[in-house]
Amino acid sequence: MNQEKIGKFIAQMRKEKNLTQEELGNKLGITKNAISKWERGLSLMDLALLKPLSEILEVSINEILQGEKIENNKYLDKYEDNIVKTINYSNQKITKYQRIIALILIIMGLIVIISALMIFPSESSWSSIYSIFGLLLFILGIYVLLKFKWYQKLIITFLIFLSSMGLLLFTDYLNVYFNHESPMYRIRTIYAGDVLYTDTLFYDTYRCYFDTDNEYFVIEKNSQKEITDLLNYCK
Repeated sequence: MNQEKIGKFIAQMRKEKNLTQEELGNKLGITKNAISKWERGLSLMDLALLKPLSEILEVSINEILQGEKIENNKYLDKYEDNIVKTINYSNQKITKYQRIIALILIIMGLIVIISALMIFPSESSWSSIYSIFGLLLFILGIYVLLKFKWYQKLIITFLIFLSSMGLLLFTDYLNVYFNHESPMYRIRTIYAGDVLYTDTLFYDTYRCYFDTDNEYFVIEKNSQKEITDLLNYCK
């Protein structure tokens, strides 16, 4: 649809009715700034306002969408043309809102992930909970943003989720290896005797003499230790 042409037509019809932009806005329940944007061709009205606008200006919806008066013998042709234009406009508007929502979800997800990694200590379960929640927001945003068939979107977002989760796990392991901190993404944590044991999918960590001057750190392959196995681990 030609926004500039429609805007000039609305302005012309408004002036013929001796209405100011503010008066027309009041009748429609919107601001005069919105009317000004219409008339300057900067935006189009919501489709819900077409009928009340046509009644106020005493023109047809078809004429508003066409941006001019329509002769009777051309009315049907213009009507069909405007239906197609209106459908296309609605689809474009929906797509625009979807992109905005997707970007908001992606940004929020990244903020939550970064905040979880920076604010909470690795020993806190909240760090893993919030980071995974942030990752889900990020993945949902990616899903909304993609323009494929639904099953293709599912496959792509699932692969992105796996790769993103792998990156988080690898980053967590680097922190464990170099800083000797407990892993953030763990299955369970056991404090037994002199050792703080954490079990993950791929490896185990042991912090012997936890929180003392004699503390030392061990990383081993996953072995599913029980409390009885841990009591004498550090001796």
